[in-house]
Amino acid sequence: MNESSFLELGRAVVELEADALATLARRIDAQFARACGLILECRGRVVVVGMGKSGHIGGKIAATLASTGTPAFFVHPGEASHGDLGMITPSDVVLAISNSGETGEILTILPIIKRMGVKLIALTGNPQSTLARQSDAALYAGVEREACPHNLAPTASTTAALALGDALAVALLKSRGFTQEDFARAHPAGSLGRRLLLYVGDVMHTGAGIPLVNEAAGLREALLEMTGKGLGMTGVVDGAGRLVGILTDGDLRRLLNRGVDVHTAKITEVMTRHPKVTHADRLAAETVQMMRELQINGLFVVDDGQRVLGALNMHDLLGAGVV
Repeated sequence: MNESSFLELGRAVVELEADALATLARRIDAQFARACGLILECRGRVVVVGMGKSGHIGGKIAATLASTGTPAFFVHPGEASHGDLGMITPSDVVLAISNSGETGEILTILPIIKRMGVKLIALTGNPQSTLARQSDAALYAGVEREACPHNLAPTASTTAALALGDALAVALLKSRGFTQEDFARAHPAGSLGRRLLLYVGDVMHTGAGIPLVNEAAGLREALLEMTGKGLGMTGVVDGAGRLVGILTDGDLRRLLNRGVDVHTAKITEVMTRHPKVTHADRLAAETVQMMRELQINGLFVVDDGQRVLGALNMHDLLGAGVV
């Protein structure tokens, strides 16, 4: 084996599995719609079972369902025969994964499941199998051959099963009207949750931490305020606290290059009027996008009357995990 041989084999595996998925897409039929309907009608949870590699796929499918609005969990079918069947209630739906459709540990628990009146969805590579015949909906995930050169190791078949699980989850997500906010609530500790749940008001500096001077201030006073607050900018407000201008450290460098006298210049003579602003109830991720498009590093947060409520810069958003 040399480098080119490894590359050739790697591409062949990916192409074989891609072909298997293309075939799978063409085979999705009324049984898929039936499975979706059973889950939507379910008053309990989706209980996913599978042995070996199918079990690993089942765990991922259960996690994807649970994170996209369909309560689900995985039960090992071997353990189910030793007490874990108590996790399954009559109001649940069981999704059983078996490429052969004849996995002994799953067939052992089928009579109990059927006796309880639990609806059964089979995900199998054998539509004539015992599992498929006993099911209320049978999803066919068969493949022509595995990517393994011996046609033994579950490879293309597990990819097909995983794809069908994803298809179920997304179809159910759309049917339930599951939103970005719903998704974020299921992922509060991750970067996805921070991006979707964090608002500007959660990140901004408030009170004494806001760099502000009034219209009567000189440039020197504004420079001291900007340096002391460490946000790389200072806002200029009128007597009612409304934002009328801004001075940034970039503006200051340009003023010094022009020879402006820091000691005598008034802030109203050098500030940028009508600065871009954001609002406390805006998503922090949206504000990041706006700042990138405008190529600015800081913003003031105002209310509907342009009164300053807070301030933030890109470092604040970076520290909050939004960037």
